[in-house]
Amino acid sequence: MIDQKELETRFTYHAPKGNQPPRYEDIRAQGRDFANALVLQCPDSRELSLALTKIEEAIFWANAAIARRE
Repeated sequence: MIDQKELETRFTYHAPKGNQPPRYEDIRAQGRDFANALVLQCPDSRELSLALTKIEEAIFWANAAIARRE
């Protein structure tokens, strides 16, 4: 069961601190590079769109891990 502390962690704003901002940008840049590679290699399609969405989701969750758990 999810406790109150976990709910607070998930639904509270976490201001960037320390070395987090450049790490967020590095993760976004790597995701952008991968997305660019897919756009160059794959035909415009639903599948490409889904792949790009999954990259966005991965970036979001990676940055959330840094923000929420540090």
